[in-house]
Amino acid sequence: MKSLDVRGMACPLPVVSVKRALESAQGELQVLLDDGAPRENVRRFAEGRGFQVQEEAVEGGFALTITGAEKRQAAASPERAGASVLLIGSDRLGDGPEELGRLLMKNFIITLLDLAELPDRMLFVNTGVLLTAAGSEAIEALEALGNRGVEVLSCGVCLDFFKKKETLAAGGVTNMFTIAESLLQARSVVRL
Repeated sequence: MKSLDVRGMACPLPVVSVKRALESAQGELQVLLDDGAPRENVRRFAEGRGFQVQEEAVEGGFALTITGAEKRQAAASPERAGASVLLIGSDRLGDGPEELGRLLMKNFIITLLDLAELPDRMLFVNTGVLLTAAGSEAIEALEALGNRGVEVLSCGVCLDFFKKKETLAAGGVTNMFTIAESLLQARSVVRL
């Protein structure tokens, strides 16, 4: 079994390192990593490609054992390839007064619920992550979108920067690798 230690690496290096190791691995891959976003991101990455993941707490973090290399060919492309993606890089819409921009963004997200076609994925970066944290007036609408199949993901580095990771209230945490991959393989991308 091949072993890989990605403890202490900043986003997106744990996912990128695991991706490279899986491309060359024969059989099982054991990954030693930190708890929190690295563990969640690597697990989501591997499972999204059809691999089985078992995890175990070890001294200094976690060990994920990734198996199912025979599925690598069938699962080489992400399951959400061809998705429609909304990239939300601000908690405001437009360049006018901040209060108006925040109101417009909240109303935009709420209005999505009335549309016949929803995006497959909403990616929140920079101050956009403030929309997914506790206290945001968009939480209820984002939860409803999630319940209707929209994947709501916030940048983990951004949440950490604004000290909002512990108050994330809608969707999940993602990393720059997944964000870049989502954008480059999307059928359509709308940036707000």
